[in-house]
Amino acid sequence: MTKQLDIVFLGLSLSSSWGNGHATTFRGLLKGLHELGHRVTFLERDVPWYANHRDLRDPDFCALRYYETTADLQRGYGQCLEQADIIVIGSFVPEGRSVIDIVASICRGQLCFYDIDTPVTLAKLSADDCDYLSWRQIPYFDVYFSFTGGPTLDRLAQDFGARHAEPLYCSVDPVRHHRTGDPICWDLGYLGTYSADRQATLNALLLEPARHMPNRRFVVAGSQYPSDIIWPDNVERIEHLPPADHAAFYSRQRYTLNVTRSSMIAAGWSPSVRLFEAAACGTPIISDGWPGLDSFFPASAIHTAAGTDDVVEILFGESERARLAMADRARELVLAAHTGAARAREFVAALTQPRAAALDLDIGSAA
Repeated sequence: MTKQLDIVFLGLSLSSSWGNGHATTFRGLLKGLHELGHRVTFLERDVPWYANHRDLRDPDFCALRYYETTADLQRGYGQCLEQADIIVIGSFVPEGRSVIDIVASICRGQLCFYDIDTPVTLAKLSADDCDYLSWRQIPYFDVYFSFTGGPTLDRLAQDFGARHAEPLYCSVDPVRHHRTGDPICWDLGYLGTYSADRQATLNALLLEPARHMPNRRFVVAGSQYPSDIIWPDNVERIEHLPPADHAAFYSRQRYTLNVTRSSMIAAGWSPSVRLFEAAACGTPIISDGWPGLDSFFPASAIHTAAGTDDVVEILFGESERARLAMADRARELVLAAHTGAARAREFVAALTQPRAAALDLDIGSAA
């Protein structure tokens, strides 16, 4: 598709990566769309917890605008939404159900949903506990883009009524994520916001190895960890690491750890952006295992670990030559298929379905 498109995104956040993984995902995709020549606007709910932690205030790849209420969204950006060729609403948008109804009633172009939390969303929908998407709204969307691929795509269509479900995984910006040449100072590191369902794995794959290897150095970067966690003396803590510092952070590790949320493990085919960032920086990865991992990284490009002993064996036993060869293989794979530019091309290519307005949809009815 060569036509220049006007694309509007409504997402959780673009301006702040604090406490969420959405911002970096949107940044990579939007930058890729800009590089393809499309005009992009991002509309973000102005909330204090992101306003106080903004690390991208004036992007050069899109227009970033804020709204305070759904009424403000409709009043201030109604014309922008009406004129857009494509509108994409993301998961976890505040008052998302109302936002979807408003936008669906205005949109004349293609309307899409981008679910960066697909297993969580489907569990919430099944429990009637999803405040950012209603089951009845799923058929509104010309394309339901999902962070999770594999069998979940069939489930979206067959069980939830999605008209066209497509995978749109996270991506990496190779301009920002590359080898920096910083000297290695940690044997193993982890980057991620606290999540209760990841903590047991983090304990087994990083904190326990640190206790077993008191002469090695470890690091955990991320916010919202409970104060009662006992960190070994050789585990350094970084409360918040802005995206601009990620490349140097990965480059300073001999290995980096990837830990996956339980819902993502159950669904499979849900790669974390941290996998792609670390690989682009040339840092070898140790990950927990999940279905579909080998479709992104074969065994030659990643280590999987089931417990503490696996990590200790890797850190003690792997030669430097083998470590670097694994890192190079992963980097090649990511730069070939998992950049923001690659995702932008996949996004545009998926926009082939007819407008949802052609269907008899009951927009705005009770959830």
